[in-house]
Amino acid sequence: MRLRAHTRRGSPQAPVPRPGPEVPVMEFRGVGLTYPGPPPVTALRPCDLIVRRGEFVTVIGPSGSGKSTFLNVAGLLDAPTEGSYLLDGIDVAGAGEAARAALRGRHIGFVFQSFHLMPHRSALENVTLAMVYNRSDRADRTARARAALTRVGLGHRIDAVPTRLSGGERQRVAIARALVARPSLLLCDEPTGNLDTATAESVLALLDELHAEGMTVLVITHDPAVAAHGERTVAIRDGVLAEQPGRGPRRSLLPQGVAE
Repeated sequence: MRLRAHTRRGSPQAPVPRPGPEVPVMEFRGVGLTYPGPPPVTALRPCDLIVRRGEFVTVIGPSGSGKSTFLNVAGLLDAPTEGSYLLDGIDVAGAGEAARAALRGRHIGFVFQSFHLMPHRSALENVTLAMVYNRSDRADRTARARAALTRVGLGHRIDAVPTRLSGGERQRVAIARALVARPSLLLCDEPTGNLDTATAESVLALLDELHAEGMTVLVITHDPAVAAHGERTVAIRDGVLAEQPGRGPRRSLLPQGVAE
C-alpha cells in the first residue's frame, strides 16, 4: 500500500475527507497476530470486530491477556499477520511502516497511561508539536492547540510545563494533544492507570463528554470500573476477544472459532 501527499513543500496539507457515518471507524476481519518463533506465539487470535462511528467501546483484560497486542494492531503500531483491518474504510493490513505512520497521524489520537509529554515544553507547545508534521500554518496550529486545551479545561494552564501540572492535568494535556488533529478514533491505553480515584473519575467524565459530542472512543483497561463507562465492553483473555453479554449489540464482534 502506498500513500502519497498531494501538497507542495511548505504548503498546508489538504484536509483528509472523512467517510460517511455508515462506514465503521474500525473493522477487524479475521485479524490475528502471531509472533515468529521458534516456537511461534499467537498473541491475538483471528477475530472480527466493528467499532462504529460515535461508539464508546472498552476492552478489558488482565496482564498478559493480549491487551498490548490488540492496542498495537488497532493503533497501527504492529501489522497483523492475518486478516484485514479497515480504518475509516481503508484496508491497512498490508500497509508498510511509513504508510501506517501517515494513517496514524490522520486518523488516530493516542492517550497513554504515562502521558508521554515533553517535560521542558509548555502545555501549549506539547499540543502544538502534535501538528508539526501536517504542514499546517503555524498560527493555525497555535490556535487549534489553544482551543483543544480550553476544551479539556486547561485554558488557564497553557504556559505551564508538565512538572508544574498535576497528574490529572497532564492527562488532560495528553487528551488535548490527541484531539487536536481531529482524529476519527480516540485510542486510550489505561488512561487512568497513574491517577488517584477522584482524578481518574474527572478524566473519565471528560471522555464521556467527548463521546457525547460524537467522538469515537476506544479504551483499553484492566479496571472493571473504567470498562463500565463504555457502551460496549469486549473482554480479552489468552489472545481471544469476546463481547460481554448485556452491554450492546453482540453481532458487532464475533471471535472466529469461539462459540457465543
